[in-house]
Amino acid sequence: MSAINQERLLQVLLAPQISEKATYIADKNEQVVFKVVSDATKPEVKAAVELLFKVEVKSVQVLNVKGKAKRTGKTAGRRKDWKKAFVCLKPGQEINFVAGE
Repeated sequence: MSAINQERLLQVLLAPQISEKATYIADKNEQVVFKVVSDATKPEVKAAVELLFKVEVKSVQVLNVKGKAKRTGKTAGRRKDWKKAFVCLKPGQEINFVAGE
């Protein structure tokens, strides 16, 4: 894993995906959902999460999300496509996004 650039790892994760589905998955499967850069790979996501949150990652699943078609008046447009990563943590590991605890 030392071949992966540390600067690159700091840019891989964009934001945690907070939604009802993500919360349900976190409780049920010990998984955390992140929005990641479009060209991120599974090993990069794993290394980035382990580096930033000091937790052990069991596995990573990635998913390409298609951007929604939107309109403003007559103009039709599209939101950007993006990538979502489901990070499965090893038993007993936890990431807490709430600051101050």
